[in-house]
Amino acid sequence: IRTFWGEHMLLAVVELGTHTEVPVHTLPHEQGGILLEGEMEMGIGIETRILGPGDTYIVLGNVQHWARTGSTAARALDIFSPVREDYKY
Repeated sequence: IRTFWGEHMLLAVVELGTHTEVPVHTLPHEQGGILLEGEMEMGIGIETRILGPGDTYIVLGNVQHWARTGSTAARALDIFSPVREDYKY
């Protein structure tokens, strides 16, 4: 993960290898994103979608979500507001 941030938001370029799982979790932050390359399955609340390049997503704060790749790696741009202090370096 490569991150960049300002006062009120943080951007993260996230690289997911093949057969990678991001387990179910919640965050207090609002998260939006766009899949830049590859393909991944993403669950937000009770909805599950297959995402391809150019597809976008929004996760409201405190909503369960997860992601996983199959035989194709993926790269996404995630945007968090407010800034995730744990992602600052």
